[in-house]
Amino acid sequence: MKYNPLGRTGLLVSELCLGTMTFGGQGGIWEQIGGLAQESADGLVRAALEAGINFIDTANVYSTGLSEQITGQALRNLGVARDDVVVATKVLGPMGDGPNARGASRAHIIAQCHASLKRLQLDHIDLYQIHGVDPITPIEETMEALDTLVRSGAVRYVGVSNWAAWQISKALGIAERKNLAMIRSLQAYYTIAGRDLEREIVPMLAEEQVGLMVWSPLAGGLLSGKYHRDGSSVSGDGRRASFDFPPVNRDRAFAVIDAMRPIAEAHGRSVAQIAIAWLLHREVVTSVIIGAKRPDQLQDNIAATTVTLSSEDLTTLDAVSALPPEYPGWMIERQSGYRAGAKAGELPKTS
Repeated sequence: MKYNPLGRTGLLVSELCLGTMTFGGQGGIWEQIGGLAQESADGLVRAALEAGINFIDTANVYSTGLSEQITGQALRNLGVARDDVVVATKVLGPMGDGPNARGASRAHIIAQCHASLKRLQLDHIDLYQIHGVDPITPIEETMEALDTLVRSGAVRYVGVSNWAAWQISKALGIAERKNLAMIRSLQAYYTIAGRDLEREIVPMLAEEQVGLMVWSPLAGGLLSGKYHRDGSSVSGDGRRASFDFPPVNRDRAFAVIDAMRPIAEAHGRSVAQIAIAWLLHREVVTSVIIGAKRPDQLQDNIAATTVTLSSEDLTTLDAVSALPPEYPGWMIERQSGYRAGAKAGELPKTS
């Protein structure tokens, strides 16, 4: 297991992060995604820690707090030393029926942070993330609230999830101007079959040295290799059978799967391991979040850390999954050579 700095910080996190969305399974979509009780969750947390994973991600909205509660109790049941684990959670979604029981306002963020600490049975949260975009609350208010939590000691680092590049850039500018806690990570959807992140967000993350945590690296299980093109599962089960998310261009996805199968066979690995290994080979990726319902699923995902893709493998996978040209990307690429030869005293001809 490798450990990477979380963005521009001294905090080291494992290249795989244990996601706990399957813990609890209480109400709404959470019943379709998971449903693991305490004993089963304890087993997954134990297996993850034994494999070298020191990073765990949850959210207050997962099963309306039950996932956090189970996660905290698992750490307590297993006797995990506080310094041996990096715990991340998130805030934004509805935690009540009232109009102010959601969002990224100062009131909601601070109240929910303390509620999360209680459920997790912790004295601080290592990474506190805004779980999406609040179209009402000014980003300045959100950043000031997060800074309050950092200065109080309740939170160590702050991040965001599912934000656009311009929103993150704006937040970083506000934080720098007002001397507030900086955004250190983005949690976002990114797969070999969904590389949209590379258009605007990846260049911004690299430029600003913001870490990237990847959610749904298998596109809701679609890239596990156990689905047919009509959407049915080889085994007759699977999350996508009842919860078809995230949205995926199926033609592109199955073209990628067809390319991964021979590579997986050549390495003696599963298709899922190749999909995760491709992400682990991306320089911008800090940690890939893996979730599971069963120990064998978790172990299969963990084994992806031992897959070394050759340059030929990567060339094949990059080619089949490449994004179609889009403006202004194709214009930026066209103009990139205008000054490329300046240091050597030669400039490309314009004719």
